[in-house]
Amino acid sequence: MSKMYYVPQGNEIELFKAAAGMNLPVLIKGPTGCGKTRFIEAMGEELGRDVYTVVCHDDLSAADLVGRHLIDENGTYWQDGPLTKAVRNGGICYLDEIIEARKDTTVVLHSLADYRRVLPIDRTGEVIAAHPDFMLVVSYNPGYQNALKGMKPSTKQRFISLSFDYPAPEIEKQILLKESGVEDSIAQKLVAIAGEIRQLSDSDIQEAVSTRLLIYAGKLIAHGFDPYQACMHSIVESLSDEEDVLEVLEKLISLHFTKSINA
Repeated sequence: MSKMYYVPQGNEIELFKAAAGMNLPVLIKGPTGCGKTRFIEAMGEELGRDVYTVVCHDDLSAADLVGRHLIDENGTYWQDGPLTKAVRNGGICYLDEIIEARKDTTVVLHSLADYRRVLPIDRTGEVIAAHPDFMLVVSYNPGYQNALKGMKPSTKQRFISLSFDYPAPEIEKQILLKESGVEDSIAQKLVAIAGEIRQLSDSDIQEAVSTRLLIYAGKLIAHGFDPYQACMHSIVESLSDEEDVLEVLEKLISLHFTKSINA
């Protein structure tokens, strides 16, 4: 199996490895599609640890993380959730977009994210001491925070933090070349498009174009798709539904890729 491809932007690899060695929990902040999840998967591979990924949402309950009693033909039995599996067996438990989870759910993390490193399970009466290779990692997008959604200070201050952003242009081009297979000149144009979109301020774009979307566009182009159309489907239509915004983005794309006659 080939090694997970990840291009560092700073000292994040060294910091993550140090945190893993000292059993410190890590909080990663950054916009959607900037490489947070890819980084965690790459670090899991580098450290030889399984990664238990949980995508957080409003309906996520403590039982979804910890586990629950189930019933089969033999009666009732307990099934560990992803957090408990990582605590018992070792591994990285990665809670993606932690601020989307209910606050009463994230409270279960407190005893794991400080010196105690234990997970109490009320329903079974267990208090599980974390495996030496257990690591807790959470992430969120600061752009989505508001008065109702945000990490409680009592939770946030249990973590060391890493801030991610979209890669520098040369690094982003390197990622595109590797991940999509497009030629250098096309990658250069896609990176330029991304930079211009990210500088837009007076628009209804809730999220700037991600490296992930650039890779999608690059893959379509490398597969023989018209570059203008690839950008429209992978970038423009994914960023907004507003007609005026779509018009601005379409004009921006057309500055780099000529609109085909059949488009």
